[in-house]
Amino acid sequence: MKRSPHLRGLFALAVVALSLYVALTVPVQLGLDLRGGTQIVLETRPTTAADAGAEATDRTVEVLRGRIDALGVAEPTIARSGDDRIVVELPGVQDPRRAADVIGRTARLTFHQVLGPATAADRAAGPSPERPHEQVTADETGRFLRLQTAALTGKDVEKAAARFDPHSGAGWHVTVDFKGAGGQEWARLTGEAACRAPGDPGRRVAVVLDGRIISSPQVDPSVGCRSGIGGGATLITGSFDDEEARELALLINGGALPVPVETVEQRTVGPTLGARAIAASAWAAAIGTALTSLFIVAVYRVVGALAVLALACYGLVSYAALAALGATLTLPGLAGFVLAIGMAVDANVLVFERAREEYVARHRPTPRSSLTAGFRGAFSAIADSNVTTLIAAALLFFLASGPVRGFGVTLGIGVLASMFSALVVTRVLAEHAVARPGLRRRPRLTGIAHTGFVRARLDRSGPHLMRHPRRWLAVSAAALVLAGSGIVVRGLDLGVEFTGGRLVEYSTTAPVDPDRTRAALAEAGFPRAVVQSSGDRQFTVRTPGLGEARAAALTDAVTGLGVGAERIRDEAVGPSLGKELRRGAVIALAVALGAQLVYLAARFRWLLGSSAVAALAHDVVILVGVFAWLGKPVDGVFLAALLTVIGYSVNDSVVVFDRIRELGRRARGKPFARVADQALLQTLPRTVNTGTGAAFILTALAVLGGDTLRDFALALLVGLAVGTYSSMFTATPLAVELHRRTGTERRT
Repeated sequence: MKRSPHLRGLFALAVVALSLYVALTVPVQLGLDLRGGTQIVLETRPTTAADAGAEATDRTVEVLRGRIDALGVAEPTIARSGDDRIVVELPGVQDPRRAADVIGRTARLTFHQVLGPATAADRAAGPSPERPHEQVTADETGRFLRLQTAALTGKDVEKAAARFDPHSGAGWHVTVDFKGAGGQEWARLTGEAACRAPGDPGRRVAVVLDGRIISSPQVDPSVGCRSGIGGGATLITGSFDDEEARELALLINGGALPVPVETVEQRTVGPTLGARAIAASAWAAAIGTALTSLFIVAVYRVVGALAVLALACYGLVSYAALAALGATLTLPGLAGFVLAIGMAVDANVLVFERAREEYVARHRPTPRSSLTAGFRGAFSAIADSNVTTLIAAALLFFLASGPVRGFGVTLGIGVLASMFSALVVTRVLAEHAVARPGLRRRPRLTGIAHTGFVRARLDRSGPHLMRHPRRWLAVSAAALVLAGSGIVVRGLDLGVEFTGGRLVEYSTTAPVDPDRTRAALAEAGFPRAVVQSSGDRQFTVRTPGLGEARAAALTDAVTGLGVGAERIRDEAVGPSLGKELRRGAVIALAVALGAQLVYLAARFRWLLGSSAVAALAHDVVILVGVFAWLGKPVDGVFLAALLTVIGYSVNDSVVVFDRIRELGRRARGKPFARVADQALLQTLPRTVNTGTGAAFILTALAVLGGDTLRDFALALLVGLAVGTYSSMFTATPLAVELHRRTGTERRT
């Protein structure tokens, strides 16, 4: 047992040292809003009339999105422009030419049996009515072969992966797994080829990508005629290096483009946010973090100061993990990162409030013994709340894509770093501090050996909050109706990411200042216009859909800048959060909520789990309804805020239910309503202090962060207030009512 503090200390030191090394040596990638990136404009080249138009371009956008995600580019922007153009913006791309080549490849993959070498006459004749099931294609050495028309294509492929095998001689190759009937067709194709003699060209199977044979291996002599290669898998060889193998696997997994595309423009673009907006947001984050730190120190004294130091370690570990994974940091992501620092206070507050309970109510002899008991008593609540969040993060990562998947990565890293900060770093520092002779003589300085402001007021009044649970549920129902009516009556002002809009490009005769342009457009009534420079004398403006009168007003505002602006492009743009991405996000979120319900039901019984999920739905509807009534945009930034609120809501309810479970085990004959009442009162100090700490950061972001972060911070402030209320006065009274209706009032 004596080794445990030393081992924890060594572990904490090792993790912090490694994180510091990574943070200093690995550059972090900033998003399009902070640094800009590479813009590639693609134009579709349909080969038939059926493939022309916006619908085919939209299908191409979805394929490109999957392909770009596989490139490792986080937070790209992909949108249709007009009927036949696609604008792709990639932050931090090191080799834009290679990126343009990969995303623009048609990637039509087919598998053929080789019929034999092609003569000059075969090549000259081309497709022949006499041989409709044959085609002539050059192989990897430049020789032309006659191939049987493919019955097996990339659509039959489940997945592909680049592999290296130094023993077989294949070197870098690509493994391909077929799906459905594809495995049977592969067995048939290789079975027919196996009927030819070894060395016969007909024993070869050609793998063709974009009309060129990239590999044509012979079927192994061990494969019998008509039996073929079973198992639904194969590998593609072709003297690949590692980059070529990974690129081929990427193209196969990404799928074929519905229509061919051609790169028509490629250029560097500036950030979508101005320097002033970024500086204001940085000041807001710094001030909010400082206020939260001062609050924690004021409430918890010495252990509070040590918790602030542990939170600095949390920030370092999280930042290093994001940098090591190559995550792209955008301004909302950075704001969410700062907010996570405020929310990471929660685990520390849980421990400190539990330690106070142990010292005051259970009369522990010293702050050190109280602190040890506090860590032991709070562990269950910390573990349950973080496991539910990790479940959601994992499912968002595996099932969603784009920014929602990126949020899952950031969320998962934040949760793990928060647990490390609270359970390892804070514990090492606090246990060492409270054991010092000076603090043993003055225990109140520790921040543990007194009741605390909130708990002292509760001890005097002791309200019975769950005496009338239906009244609280009636208030929640009224809030739901009011919020829902806002969605129905006012509707949702969906942002350009969801609805698309208009892209106008201007060329100027003099250098243009993007900050000045943003300010002028905001004064002219276009506060949500996204301005992006491309060199000194060219910039684009992207806005929600405009009528002709509003488009003319936009051009007038730009002309008023006095830089000789000329409109050179004006096109409708599609949504950057496409239909497939939105559907994937909804499915991922639904599965995540279902998984959380299963976990909570297993840990707390289904009544409490259902109540927590119902409270979460309550918070989501109210937040969306508030934004509907206020006429605020529901865009990608709002989506990030909504996902954060969901995590906070579940976390808050779990803390209350964990205390209900603990108290219920001690007093099995006590009515559930009284147990729930007692649990609410005991966790209220934690709820107040955690909420206040987070509110400092959010208020600073809302007041000082500028227009960019104001709506983001407002959404989180509303979510914080509603989530705090719902965990106490929606989830808990709902659980009480469900217990009464199911006849389990005395079971806890």
